[in-house]
Amino acid sequence: MKKALSILTAGCLAVSLAACGSTAASSAASAADSTASSAAESTAASDTAAADGQTYKVGICQLVQHVALDAATQGFKDALTEQLGDAVTFEEKNAQGDSNTCSTIINGFVSDNVDLILANATPALQAAQAGTNTIPVLGTSVTEYGVALGIDDFDGLVGTNISGTSDLAPLDEQAGIIKELFPDAKTVGLLYCSAEPNSQYQVDTVKASLEELGYTCEYYAFSDSNDLATVCQSAADASDVIYVPTDNTVANNTEIVNNICQPAGVPVVAGEEGIMSGCGVATLSISYYDLGVATGKMAAKILTGESKVEEMPIEYAPEFTKEYNPTIAEALGITIPDDYVAYEG
Repeated sequence: MKKALSILTAGCLAVSLAACGSTAASSAASAADSTASSAAESTAASDTAAADGQTYKVGICQLVQHVALDAATQGFKDALTEQLGDAVTFEEKNAQGDSNTCSTIINGFVSDNVDLILANATPALQAAQAGTNTIPVLGTSVTEYGVALGIDDFDGLVGTNISGTSDLAPLDEQAGIIKELFPDAKTVGLLYCSAEPNSQYQVDTVKASLEELGYTCEYYAFSDSNDLATVCQSAADASDVIYVPTDNTVANNTEIVNNICQPAGVPVVAGEEGIMSGCGVATLSISYYDLGVATGKMAAKILTGESKVEEMPIEYAPEFTKEYNPTIAEALGITIPDDYVAYEG
């Protein structure tokens, strides 16, 4: 899991309890009414599906078991179940990190004639693109859909049977984290899996931003987990800081990276929380659970006929959080600014 990224931030309003007691009470009542209305709409949708005797089968293809992808799948299931209740059932499959297995899983879903497919991570999405052009497909935990699907000049709308949500955090702001935490560093190693096109996109973009900030950057690409340790060691030997994008192979092998970089005293800045929790100092993070919820809401609209998948643009995370790993930060003696949130997972 561009340039069409939309970042929405919530504002904070400070009020005096004594002066605004009646306003607070009114706001609370309004919030309660809104929550009740939302719950009522969800229940109504579920009841309508049940009353009509409609049932929906949804196939879920997840690339690999990992905390971020697991959270996205769970958020998707929770949101869709909240909307459709017992009318929806899930056929959930995990490819164990194998792209070819993704294709096998997708072909099985097509044979079963499922009503919708969730493709969790880029290889799953690519397998779904190759496997069907009729069954609605929603991607999640996908960074850049134009790159993943081979669409030039992507404008945010796929326009076929595919849509979904992106896990991309602003790459220039990720580069800014490195500048903020390590202003005296000179060299940044870009560690990524060359088999993942979205990883290549991210490191290319981050490299341009870092070079504008005065850093010297070097690519350290590995082809799969078998050569990760060797390439990571080379990066640690030659870099002041290492940047890792939202890369599925690293996400599944963070222990390898941490066992090399932490003893070497080389900090890692990660593209997402899951990687940071295993081997990184900091990240600009999103909630993968919330991303899954957003995807589930899109699925409900498609299944009930409220929206057409070909007319639904890619959706992005509504907010981002500067987050740090207190264990690794302390081990490396790194002082973290007050506006970063400590990872507690």
